[in-house]
Amino acid sequence: MKKNYGSRPSPIAGKWYPADPHRLADQVDRYIQDAKPPPVKGEVVGVMVPHAGHLYSGPVAGYAFATLKGLRPEIVIIISPMHYAYQAPLITTAHSSYKTPLGEIQVDMELLDALDELLFQKLGYRMERLVEDEEHSLEIELPFLQRVIPGEFRLLPVMVRDPSHHVIQVLGEALAKIINGKSAVFVASTDLSHFYPEQVAKQLDREVLRNVESLDPEGVLTAEEEGRGFACGRGALAAVLWAVKELGVDHAQVLRHATSGDVTGDYSRVVGYASAVFTRPKKDMVN
Repeated sequence: MKKNYGSRPSPIAGKWYPADPHRLADQVDRYIQDAKPPPVKGEVVGVMVPHAGHLYSGPVAGYAFATLKGLRPEIVIIISPMHYAYQAPLITTAHSSYKTPLGEIQVDMELLDALDELLFQKLGYRMERLVEDEEHSLEIELPFLQRVIPGEFRLLPVMVRDPSHHVIQVLGEALAKIINGKSAVFVASTDLSHFYPEQVAKQLDREVLRNVESLDPEGVLTAEEEGRGFACGRGALAAVLWAVKELGVDHAQVLRHATSGDVTGDYSRVVGYASAVFTRPKKDMVN
């Protein structure tokens, strides 16, 4: 019998985003309301969002989360990198829920177990389940989801340490298999280039975003391997691209790109941020 670890407490509230629930809600609402994404054609299946502190990447993230307005998914799948040096290739939580100042989000343990079993069949190992991990790149998206999605939803969290092509493709295809037919939205959490001068950063970011818009997960992975692009969550992003393509997505649209220099005024060493949305034809569009 698996031990129930209860709710995962937030290690980043008050650091990466406000700890006060009213201030946090107001700030997130403002980022979403101020965003003016272009019209989205088709059914939204997933988004790509940055994961820096809200002060830095919140305005860009708002563009992607604004495209989720009106949706009521039962499940949100967040795939993010794991920045800490765990040995396991793929990681998830041992907790039954995530806690933020805005409340708790239940983890879908049944789906998590189903994913774990598929990964074991294909890779020969399971996800490591952590207690009170410190990772920010997954949690940072939760307050946005709590404000933009009305009512409750369940969470399927996965953190990636090994961005090798086989592992990421297996993860993406396994996610598509367990989610197919369910009411769900994918979130790929990634920042782009890190600590290059602005013009170099834009060039590196442009290459990653070109592959995103081409729905090319292999291209996302190889861009960094060949030094043409950089995304700290390239494995998470590529896994989501593989998953959503399996689920019928045929269009990706970059909504917003910016750098930390737009906030700090320092363009000598910037971090790149971008939002994108992934869509498939609506049923009434293909009948």
